[in-house]
Amino acid sequence: MTEPTSPSTTLQARTPEDVLAAVPVVLGFEPQQSLVMLTFGGTESFHARVDLPPPAEVDAGVAQLLEPAVLHRATRVLFVVYADDGRASRLAMRRLRQAFGEAGIEVVEVIRVHDGRWFAPGRPGAAPTGVPFDVGNHHFRAQAVAEGIVVHRSRAELEELLQPRPEAVDEVARAVRRAVPSPPGELGDLVDLRLDAGRFSTPELARVLLGLQEGEGRDAALAAMSRDAALEHVRLWTDAVQRAPAELADAPAAVLALAAWLAGHGALAWCAVDRSRATGPGLTLASLVADLLTRAVPPSAWSQAAS
Repeated sequence: MTEPTSPSTTLQARTPEDVLAAVPVVLGFEPQQSLVMLTFGGTESFHARVDLPPPAEVDAGVAQLLEPAVLHRATRVLFVVYADDGRASRLAMRRLRQAFGEAGIEVVEVIRVHDGRWFAPGRPGAAPTGVPFDVGNHHFRAQAVAEGIVVHRSRAELEELLQPRPEAVDEVARAVRRAVPSPPGELGDLVDLRLDAGRFSTPELARVLLGLQEGEGRDAALAAMSRDAALEHVRLWTDAVQRAPAELADAPAAVLALAAWLAGHGALAWCAVDRSRATGPGLTLASLVADLLTRAVPPSAWSQAAS
């Protein structure tokens, strides 16, 4: 799963410690058992992560990273492997170097991280026992705080953001039983009206959730989205997903997925796609966002498509 970073965040890494401080910032969480790729050059740089695959599936995992790198004509890549020195990580590191080299993409370095140490077998003079590091006070973290970027301790913690809040869900469910769907015009107006506050009232959310069950309603919710306002949409629709009854959560989760992609928060976008798909057979909008993430389509494509 590719997870592009926030388009507004610029981090200049010069040392392995800089790289290791940057990765959680651009992903939005501390990766574990993961292959992380940072790309340079090409049409537009992006960053991506996949779960560390078992040995039998390493080639498929490598292909997940190689495909978007080739698509976007990356010229150089750097990998960080979050794992112990086991068969899966060793095989993945070899296959990453081989596959990307064969594709004509320079592998700048492959760093392995485990238990508070980084290892770089290809770096001259690198200690075989690893180098201890602590990036908790790194200036990239301070920059992230200043820019309002939250770094979660794990992807599971990020997923927790989209779990239902039982009392709020019950309140909205009662309102849904008395509500009628918002027509597209009203739904779009409610999004504009509540965007700054980041929250619909309970009766409003009940009508919005019912209105989103139709394609025209979802289109109305997306009409006001822009890269400049993407973070506000993320806040509004995150709250809506948390309060939505299970049978109505697929549509707001899909809308949130697009907003999160547009804001450059790929990991949150994937979590929203998963939440949407868990609710029902799957909306076209959720599948569209999944495809954008898999192919590492940059958020700038939204502006290009709208122009």
